Amino acid sequence: MKAEQQYIDLFTQAEAMICRHSAEVLNAPRARAFAHFRQSGFPTVKDEKYKYTDIGKLFEPDYGLNLNRLSIPVNPNEVFKCDVPNMSTSLFFVLNDSFYNGKTTAKLPEGVLLGSLKEIAAAHPELLKPYYGKLADTSTDAVTAFNTMFAQDGLLIYVPRHVVVEKPIQLVNILRADVNFMVNRRVLIILEDGAQLRLLACDHAMDDVNFLATQVMEVYVGNGAMLDLYELEENSLNTIRISNLYVKQAAKSSVLLNGMTLTNGTTRNGVYVTLAGEGAELDLCGMVIADKNQHVDNHTVIDHAVPRCNSRELFKYVLDDEATGAFAGLVLVRPDAQHTSSQQTNRNLCATRRARMYTQPQLEIYADDVKCSHGATVGQLDERALFYMRQRGIPEKEARLLLMFAFVNEVIDTIRLDALRDRLHLLVEKRFRGELNKCKGCAICNPK
Repeated sequence: MKAEQQYIDLFTQAEAMICRHSAEVLNAPRARAFAHFRQSGFPTVKDEKYKYTDIGKLFEPDYGLNLNRLSIPVNPNEVFKCDVPNMSTSLFFVLNDSFYNGKTTAKLPEGVLLGSLKEIAAAHPELLKPYYGKLADTSTDAVTAFNTMFAQDGLLIYVPRHVVVEKPIQLVNILRADVNFMVNRRVLIILEDGAQLRLLACDHAMDDVNFLATQVMEVYVGNGAMLDLYELEENSLNTIRISNLYVKQAAKSSVLLNGMTLTNGTTRNGVYVTLAGEGAELDLCGMVIADKNQHVDNHTVIDHAVPRCNSRELFKYVLDDEATGAFAGLVLVRPDAQHTSSQQTNRNLCATRRARMYTQPQLEIYADDVKCSHGATVGQLDERALFYMRQRGIPEKEARLLLMFAFVNEVIDTIRLDALRDRLHLLVEKRFRGELNKCKGCAICNPK
């Protein structure tokens, strides 16, 4: 039986239960998503967008799903003490796919909504209806369709016009289960005109069972609004993470996206950004450190839909042992998008001959007055630099660590939060030294 058949049967049998434990706004697109998924099934490696990750194979095992919304016995506040040193943050938790409504001391500006997607959708359906499911097109991506079918809850962040959220928000996504478990999480972020938000999202797996987590995030950034979104993955080797991030930027908006994978099992990230208003600015960055048999696949699309927008993209991978990495990045410049400026860079380091990297930078340009460039490199450590450092008394192992650390620094330095940037420098060093092999709580927040 194909992997998708078990989920087609499950949805057919449990649709009423799924809808009963969610909200109407989330239920509205389910039938359409199911029709799209039933027609297409999971993508195969013949699908250009998923050629480096066999999605169907990842869904073949029998995972438990909490469709009846049973409570999970865990208090995140007792498990995680999350506070980046020297940085004041507003701390929140998402347990599997549900916002944790426990005690919090975090205070947000007036008018800002942050909480359960299901609960806010039930209380304010008029606020969410224009946004939910509009960017995440289920007809073009089967994983997005799958998530839309089964997602019952998640997180909403809404920032009204000209409201500045001074304190960075720190969101800790916790995977918790006693059996092999699947999570389908939804995130909706809405920044109205002139709003500002900085968000750090950390992914952690608490247990040693096999997890499969799908996440669909839709982000709307209004005129002149500013968003910094940092995603840090520190999952276990038994975790599969499949994430699709959709962003729409209005005129003169500024967005920084930085996705960092420190520890994982199998990760597939899709990032789709539409620059829909003139003067929009985008910085899209990513960093991957992988070893053992870890697999990390990043697929990005930057759509320059209007004139006079700027985008800068930088992804760096360091692969050790038998790890595999993949990067496919497309910059699309539409016919009317004159005066576009875009730069795409992918640099990769294979520390062993057994590591594998696949890179596919792409430019698709239909306008003639543009400045666009792209480039990719795959190489090994500089033997001349190693020789130079060893001549000066630095042991070979330490020299290799220093060179790898220097290689990824460029991505870390894009972080616009000083305390987080300093902490990431330390975490990356520990990762290269093999001290972050397994998630044991928030490494950012529990420095040893």
